[in-house]
Amino acid sequence: MDIRDALEADIPSITDIYNHAVVNTTAIWNDVEVDVANRGAWLADRTRLGYPVLVAVETDGQVVGYASFGDWRAFDGYRHTVEHSVYVRADQRGKGTGKGLMNALIERARIIGKHVMVAGIEAENLGSVRLHEKLGFEHVGHLKQVGTKFGKWLDLAFMQLTLDPNGSPKSQ
Repeated sequence: MDIRDALEADIPSITDIYNHAVVNTTAIWNDVEVDVANRGAWLADRTRLGYPVLVAVETDGQVVGYASFGDWRAFDGYRHTVEHSVYVRADQRGKGTGKGLMNALIERARIIGKHVMVAGIEAENLGSVRLHEKLGFEHVGHLKQVGTKFGKWLDLAFMQLTLDPNGSPKSQ
């Protein structure tokens, strides 16, 4: 498996992975599938902001997962904190793809000087919670019934990883 920056040619695969999560999981709290144009605009926006979109690619060239991060909140004081997403194709889960993508994403966040990476995870998504624990993320919050999908209330677990524990805040 190779992990690299996403290309425009990867957008259909990214769209398929995203839509599968929308329709079948609580990993994404949206109810409506998106089209290739939507994911293309998302990729262009992330790139314009200087944020990575990484893909995991098998030896046959198939995209089997993707990950990215972006601003956590839209206020200047949060500029050193990012929130990430990682999605793996259903038939590839549990094979190390998510871990590989996360390790590469964490390194990218460190390279651009981010201080904290935040994960917002549906609290019953134990696979994702365990992956984040293994990567050193700490549980820092739990919001009850803040979302809904498939006719039930969802809790949101917050986890975070401090990327540079000895770092000092930098001015804008």
